Amino acid sequence: MLAEIKGLNEECGIFGVWGHQDAAQLTYYGLHSLQHRGQEGTGIVVSDGKQLKGVKGEGLVTEIFNADRIAELTGTAAIGHVRYATAGGGGYENVQPLLFHSQTGSLALAHNGNLVNATSLKHQLETQGSIFQTSSDSEVLAHLIRRSGFPHMNDKVKNALSMLKGAYAYLIMTETELMVALDPHGLRPLSLGCLGDAYVVASETCAFDVVGAEYIRDIMPGELLIINENGLTSERFAVSTTKAICMMEYIYFSRPDSNIQGINVHTARKSLGKRMAIEAPIEADVVTGVPDSSISAAIGYAEESGIPYEMGLIKNKYVGRTFIQPSQTLREQGVKMKLSAVRGVVEGKRVVMVDDSIVRGTTSRRIVKMLKEAGATEVHVVISSPPIKNPCFYGIDTSSKEELIASDKSVEEIRQIIGADSLTFISTDGMLKALGQVDGTDGFCLGCFTGNYPTEIYPDTLQYYYQKG
Repeated sequence: MLAEIKGLNEECGIFGVWGHQDAAQLTYYGLHSLQHRGQEGTGIVVSDGKQLKGVKGEGLVTEIFNADRIAELTGTAAIGHVRYATAGGGGYENVQPLLFHSQTGSLALAHNGNLVNATSLKHQLETQGSIFQTSSDSEVLAHLIRRSGFPHMNDKVKNALSMLKGAYAYLIMTETELMVALDPHGLRPLSLGCLGDAYVVASETCAFDVVGAEYIRDIMPGELLIINENGLTSERFAVSTTKAICMMEYIYFSRPDSNIQGINVHTARKSLGKRMAIEAPIEADVVTGVPDSSISAAIGYAEESGIPYEMGLIKNKYVGRTFIQPSQTLREQGVKMKLSAVRGVVEGKRVVMVDDSIVRGTTSRRIVKMLKEAGATEVHVVISSPPIKNPCFYGIDTSSKEELIASDKSVEEIRQIIGADSLTFISTDGMLKALGQVDGTDGFCLGCFTGNYPTEIYPDTLQYYYQKG
C-alpha cells in the first residue's frame, strides 16, 4: 500500500562496493533501486585507500546527488544509505552513512534496523565520557568500537557488535577495509554479490540486477565479513541462533524482483494471495490490488479463485513527498491525490480488494469508500497478513499499540469501521504455509502479529514506544 498515507513506513536500505573504480556511481544506482526503503535522507561515503570522503543530505537520491557530486567522490570503495527515520527522528545530522575522523583513522558506518538496548548503551557510554553527534541509535556502534581495548580492528568490531541487541545490518568502512555484519537473528535482509573482481553488498538483491552484479549468497546471522586487499574473510561475532527474518519484508517492504533467503518476493506474495483465496472464498466479479505491494497477492488470489484480475485502482506516481499538504477540509480526501478508482472497471461490480495490511484503518476506509463512490456494488477486503496487533521494535515504524486498530478491535469491528462488505485476514498458519513453512515459525519474526519477539525488549525501548501513543 502507499506507506506515506497509511502509517506503515519502510526501514532503511544499505549498499556497499569494494574494489571497483566506479564505486560511487555504482552506489548511486544501488541506492536508487533501494529508494523504496527510505525517502527522508541519503548519503555516500567513499574511500580512496588513504581517506574517507562523504556527501549526504535530506531528500531523495536523485535530489542529493548529481554528476558533479558523484565526480567528487573518487575511490574504489563506497558505502551508501537511504533512510526512513524511526528511532532518533529526522534531521541532517542523522542522515547516514555516519562519518567519524580521529588521529588514528576514519570510520564510516551505515545501519539498517533498530537497537532495542540503544538507550541503556548510550547512558553507559555518556557516563564514560562519550559525546554523541546524533540522536540516532546507529552511532552507538562507532563509540563501542572506539572504546574497545582490542588491538585489531576486526576484534574491536566483533566485541562491539556482541554488545548490541535488536535488528541490525551494518556496513562499516575504514580507509583500508569494508566490514559487513548481520544481527544474530538475521532480522534484516542483507546479501553479498560480485561484479567482476569487486564485491557488492545490498539490503535487497534487486540492487545487484541494477548494477549488473551477480548474487553470491546471503549474509549469515551473527556473521562478520571483512573485505580488503587480501580478499574476503568470514568470521563470527555471535553464536548462531534461529533465523527470524521480518515477515513484512515478504508481505510489504521488499521489491517484488528481490529474493530473500532464496524466496522471490513476487512469488511469495502470489502464494499469499492464493492461500487467501482458499481461506476466504468470495463470490465476486473482479479482483483488484492496492498498488504497489498488493498487486502480486491480488494476482495470486485471482488465479486461485478464477475471478478475473482487473486494475481497479491506479496509483498517481507523480505525487512526491514534498507535495503541499491540502487544507484540513480536504485532508480526509487526501488519499485521492495518490490513488484513484477506475470507474469503468468497478462500476456495477462486486469487488475483492486485496491489500497487504491494515494499520490504523483510515486509509482502508477511504479506499473502500472510493470504490463504492466509483460504482462498486460490494467491496470485500482481503488482507494478505494477519492483524497487526503489536508495535515493531526492530526498525519498522509501526505505530504505538494504542494506534493499531487491531490491537483492541475484532475483525468485525474493523470491518464496520472501514465500511467493507466483508473483511478477512490471512491466518498465521496459512501465511507460514504459503511461504513454505510447514511446521512451526522458525525462520521468521512474527512479533507484530503475535507479540512474540525473537529478542528481549528492554524497558527503555517499551517506554519510548508507549510514549508515542
